[in-house]
Amino acid sequence: MATARGTLDWRPLREATDLVAPCVAAAVTMHALPSALVAPIDATLADTEAFCSAYDVALEASANCIVVAARRGQITVYAAVMVLATGRADINKTVRKHLGARRITFAAPEETQSATGMQSGGITPVGLPRGWPILIDRAVAVSELVVIGGGVRGSKILAPGPEVAALPGAEVLDLTLP
Repeated sequence: MATARGTLDWRPLREATDLVAPCVAAAVTMHALPSALVAPIDATLADTEAFCSAYDVALEASANCIVVAARRGQITVYAAVMVLATGRADINKTVRKHLGARRITFAAPEETQSATGMQSGGITPVGLPRGWPILIDRAVAVSELVVIGGGVRGSKILAPGPEVAALPGAEVLDLTLP
């Protein structure tokens, strides 16, 4: 039976920061996600469905983080949006309105990597640039344990949902479509 821990070899994130992106490691040294665990994975299996299937991780325990570009006039604001893999974020209504944007798009992978220092397929709300809004769906925030990216395709982080919701810049909202 699939679980949040799956079949991965988890270890304390504070003791294995070499497995995550440098910006994620820096955030961890500044006390982000104090009880989080990390596990190496096959980078070719980083995409959610392949990852969950390969490592027997429950889909409902996995959260996806995407970066959006919210535009109003000449101003663009980047934000992270995190929902469980079993949900779908209401980008065009809820997220757009919350960010006060006229237009919102998914940031291109190259744009995201340049702005965050993270690889597509490993994006995480941990270690994002200062000032970025982090919009976290309520279902993620109340999860006992949730699997999120490590900033690189070769690792995943396991953390309590309330710790993810406590990240600097995080706001908990009802983000998923019914």
